[in-house]
Amino acid sequence: MQSLWMLVASFVFAIMGVCVKLASAYYTTAEIVLCRGLVGMLFILVLITLRGGTLKTPLAWHHLWRGAVGVCALWLWFASIALLPLATAVTLNYMSPIWIAAILFGAAWWRRQGRFDWRLALAIGMSFIGVLLLLRPSMQSEQWLGGALALSSGMLAALAYLQVKRLGQMGEPEYRVVFYFSLTSAVGGLFGTLVLQPPASAGLQAGGATGLALLLAIGITATGAQMAMTRAYRLGNTLLTANLQYTGIVFSSIWGILIWHDTMAWPSWLGIGAILASGVAATFYNNRAPKTMPAAAIAAAKT
Repeated sequence: MQSLWMLVASFVFAIMGVCVKLASAYYTTAEIVLCRGLVGMLFILVLITLRGGTLKTPLAWHHLWRGAVGVCALWLWFASIALLPLATAVTLNYMSPIWIAAILFGAAWWRRQGRFDWRLALAIGMSFIGVLLLLRPSMQSEQWLGGALALSSGMLAALAYLQVKRLGQMGEPEYRVVFYFSLTSAVGGLFGTLVLQPPASAGLQAGGATGLALLLAIGITATGAQMAMTRAYRLGNTLLTANLQYTGIVFSSIWGILIWHDTMAWPSWLGIGAILASGVAATFYNNRAPKTMPAAAIAAAKT
């Protein structure tokens, strides 16, 4: 089943998150985004050379929109990983399926073209209760900032996933979608490195061989995970794909416990369970949306 590619993507994304958290000790978020984009571009170029293909596309504006939103989400997520325990950052970022359902519902409600669905309202409310339970053990200001960044990242990622689905429906192959996202990441990271965020104390040499190895690993794992995720959303069942995406929370929690010895009190585990449960409910609603919601609302959400 094509949806099972999301299991691969979630596992590899979790490894990327570990590398990002380790690399954050040496590099700024902009530098990490820049190197992630450069490595991704190189990876795709090698793939095209070996297996054939072309980067020519009639959908440049669609790629630009996907890239701009995706890069903003990436920046916020990488910044939140540096401020939060890995499992917490990943959990909040993985609320994107819930945001997708909320966007579709909001578009229908705004146009008064759909009835109020209490099931979706309950699922969204449950997710925010889960967020409160998850963040309750950490009331320090810097962790609240990380939580806000991760939540915003998840919202923007929802828009990016809608555009990935749209590009797949328009016939764009996975490698082309990932290449142009990597290109946008590289440009955004370069701009951030030169203008928004000053480089780390010793630039890209701050971490020595270890730091450079981490940057290379981030680029490779991110590109591989993006390829798997794009294939899953393009060819797989939407409900199953979205649900499998939440396995990344489990993988990241395991890495956090093994590497950083993270400890989570029972309210945190209860919060994660609430988010997972609401995610299943929201993605079920989203899977039924094309059958139950007006086409105009769905089109508005996609744009």
